[in-house]
Amino acid sequence: MATAAPGTRVVVRYRIDGGLTDALGHLVATDDDGCTVRTRKADVVIPLDLVVAAKEVPPAPERRPARVRN
Repeated sequence: MATAAPGTRVVVRYRIDGGLTDALGHLVATDDDGCTVRTRKADVVIPLDLVVAAKEVPPAPERRPARVRN
């Protein structure tokens, strides 16, 4: 992920109290201290020492149109 450019869609697994969690979204920024991932809900700032794994992921699938009920 250190080579991923801002705007790249990524998933970052990191430690939290009691376990692990993932941040899925677009990479906003990286620096020596960590990274920021823009998820659907908010920007998540993740300290580098908490990151367990990270990788680029493909674009999200297109949303299906709403079903019309008769």
